[in-house]
Amino acid sequence: MCGITGWVSFDRDLTTETRALDAMTETMACRGPDDRGTWSEGHAALGHRRLAIIDLPGGRQPMTVRTPDGTVAMVYSGEAYNFTELRRELVARGHEFTTDSDTEVVLRGYLEWGDTVAERLNGMYAFAIWDGRHDKLVMIRDRMGIKPFYLYPTPDGVLFGSEPKAILANPLVRPRVGLDGLRELFTMVKTPGHAVWDGMREVEPGTVVTVDRHGPRTRTYWRLETRAHTDDRDTTVATVRELLDDIVRRQLVADVPRCTLLSGGLDSSAMTALAARQLAVQGEKVRSFAVDFVGQTDNFVADELRGTPDTPFVHDVARLARTDHQDIVLDVNSLADPAVRERVIRARDMPAGFGDMDASLLLLFRSVRDQSTVALSGESADEVFGGYLQFFDENARNADTFPWLSMAGRHFGEDTEVLRPDLVKSLDLDTYIADGYRSAVTGVQRLDGESDFEFTMRRMSYLHLTRFVRMLLDRKDRMSMAVGLEVRVPFCDHRLVEYVYNAPWALKSFDGREKTLLREATRDVLPRSVYDRVKSPYPSTQDPEYGRALQGQVMDLLARPGHPVFDLVDREKADRAAHRTGLGSQSARRGLERTLDLAHWLDLYAPELTLA
Repeated sequence: MCGITGWVSFDRDLTTETRALDAMTETMACRGPDDRGTWSEGHAALGHRRLAIIDLPGGRQPMTVRTPDGTVAMVYSGEAYNFTELRRELVARGHEFTTDSDTEVVLRGYLEWGDTVAERLNGMYAFAIWDGRHDKLVMIRDRMGIKPFYLYPTPDGVLFGSEPKAILANPLVRPRVGLDGLRELFTMVKTPGHAVWDGMREVEPGTVVTVDRHGPRTRTYWRLETRAHTDDRDTTVATVRELLDDIVRRQLVADVPRCTLLSGGLDSSAMTALAARQLAVQGEKVRSFAVDFVGQTDNFVADELRGTPDTPFVHDVARLARTDHQDIVLDVNSLADPAVRERVIRARDMPAGFGDMDASLLLLFRSVRDQSTVALSGESADEVFGGYLQFFDENARNADTFPWLSMAGRHFGEDTEVLRPDLVKSLDLDTYIADGYRSAVTGVQRLDGESDFEFTMRRMSYLHLTRFVRMLLDRKDRMSMAVGLEVRVPFCDHRLVEYVYNAPWALKSFDGREKTLLREATRDVLPRSVYDRVKSPYPSTQDPEYGRALQGQVMDLLARPGHPVFDLVDREKADRAAHRTGLGSQSARRGLERTLDLAHWLDLYAPELTLA
């Protein structure tokens, strides 16, 4: 896992641009604390920061191969979980390797198969290859969008990076954000290719972007497609289990300490239990970590989203799976610390709006990183298997919008409640969301003879797997890589995603509950308490002291009337939020967190805002 960046300019010699390349590369230092490297030749310059996971001494980058027709150089972030099989195939085809790294397998795979190497990879990755034989840059991103990847076209080439901050460090780029960028900030729609910053865009998941003297062109090598599912219930459950066993086995491979992130929910519990069973054969124990808050278990108050505290279920799993477990218990002072909020904003390059859930995730990962370098997570199982409340809510199912939005306001508050009324009018978020929804559902393919209800559920699954999950994957990547921790997501293996997506809802929920397929496929390794537990999302502190700490910070901000945040935030609304009582829920704290996030973002990045 690493941070990559680079610059291609067909009108200049980039070997003279070392200062700019160094600045871009150093923004990725948190993603790659173990090593750094740069390479430039003619029109191309590549930068890399390394987090060493496999072949610690041999996987240095940028990695190059000199051919009679020119140099081929690569910077790579991620993991190819099938690199061992690919290496054997490449050796059989005559390739000679000088390292044991998956990086070299991907590079030599490109030499053998060109950009169709993408179709052969199983993993999470974002990589760029400068092909000096043809004077072109090839950028490839994994199928699900697990690893971030951004590009910025220039008049004579392109800039790219794992994160926007790498691109923003180049002197050609000015940090500008217009209304469309703000629309993306204040909605949860994850428009494909959208990067918030003017002129910048994402390399979309499952695509290859090639840049040469004629400009960029994009090829899609993978998309979520509809296929007939012919397996019966028992076969489907067995196939899910076989896939999970293989996926976990592959994703446990590392030359550094590994662990699991355990929440006590079905997803992370199943993944942890499977990992524990596999490592036990090798005489190893799984390390597991969970996040908790001071006093939360003893003083827990159930609500519509969270009916039970996590910790008792976490401990049930840890006992049954015999993990080496540790609870990371956070207090209000840490969660509300402005320095933590600043680090969250810097990690994400934008005020993403997850509040204390971002802060606690960052603090959890920071503690985990003291003991492990690789962590397996249960992320994405809800999108794959249908675990969210909206999958079972008739209004959400039938809403002519993204299904999570029909419930978000009720549970988390409205994203625009503290914004200036004139800005809200200019943003016209209802139209933006409606346009995004109409565009998103055009990609859903319907089976011949598929019932209206089954197609509705397919559409919901499709939207979660192509839009919603990408927001959560980006969040997890940024928070983990900000502390140099690699988080792997077994439930995003494209084989599992394709198979379960095409299983009809009648199979996914054959007992009327959420994630039935996953529950039945792993029932033999789960404690009964977890098997019976109702879905509970990532935890949020219930301590009202957290809200009061935010109020004090907003009051301090209100004492600075010239702060640019008030170009976005309505002072009177912020003042009312700062004096509001009853701040134990996420919804109640939403306006405070949004105001502070925006203020930190403006202080850190000083973006030029275009509000008209």
